[in-house]
Amino acid sequence: MPSNFHLRQSHHTLRSLNLALRCLPAFALLCLSSIANPATATANESDLAKASQGKEVFEALSTGDTLDDWKHKGNWQIKAGIISRQGKGGSLVYMGKKVPNDFELKFEWKVGKGSNSGVYYRPTQYEYQILDNDVHPDGKNPRTSAASLYFCVPPSRDNTKPVGQWNTGRIVCKGTIVQHWLNGEKVIHVDYQDPKWASQVEMLKQRGGNLDARGAHLSLQDHGDPVWYRNLQLRELQPEDTVDLTEVQPAKIKPEVLAAEKKKLAGIIERRSQAKQRQQQNKK
Repeated sequence: MPSNFHLRQSHHTLRSLNLALRCLPAFALLCLSSIANPATATANESDLAKASQGKEVFEALSTGDTLDDWKHKGNWQIKAGIISRQGKGGSLVYMGKKVPNDFELKFEWKVGKGSNSGVYYRPTQYEYQILDNDVHPDGKNPRTSAASLYFCVPPSRDNTKPVGQWNTGRIVCKGTIVQHWLNGEKVIHVDYQDPKWASQVEMLKQRGGNLDARGAHLSLQDHGDPVWYRNLQLRELQPEDTVDLTEVQPAKIKPEVLAAEKKKLAGIIERRSQAKQRQQQNKK
């Protein structure tokens, strides 16, 4: 005759088996759903993969209280992750590694009244302009205003926050596409091989820029004014990474501003020519 223990054990086993049988149809339905709609399953797996990778792809460039991977002449400091200019001495240059050919850079910035700075991310004249648009003279020309591809392409509009408040900046470059973002809004989208941008590309070329150039160290410009940066994060874009291809319309430039710009460019070209002549004379 079975013991009470064995009777209880048999009863527990029967209950477990009954529960499993009741769950079987739901499990089968779930499996059939995945088979019938493999795209959903693949998408979910892809989203999970992106989520797990997204936390690791960005490299933090500004943390703590030391600028160990940055080169400067003592005129920059960092405290609690906030980089600030302290005096004359030149730009702050990240020496940890060069900016990848295809990349995404995120950062926050703010300026003092009338301040001017810039984020240089490729050789020659690749600059994301940092500026107090309301007070600094460069703010009168959209092509040299905050978030512009300086002296090349103006942002779609002035989306800056008041002086003293933090702005979010973002630069995305892949192939011949260059994007500038400001406070969550894409304000520049350029494919510089597209003929419609030929005049802007030529203007930057006259100023000494080369949009095909690659392989620079990230640089924060010292323009003699108070400026702050934080949360600089960089990641290399992979071939399979896609970018937002939505185009944006550059802000229009007033005729009188264009005239002043033309005069300024002529002065730049003249000074460069004179400097070249002096160099040639010194070699003799």
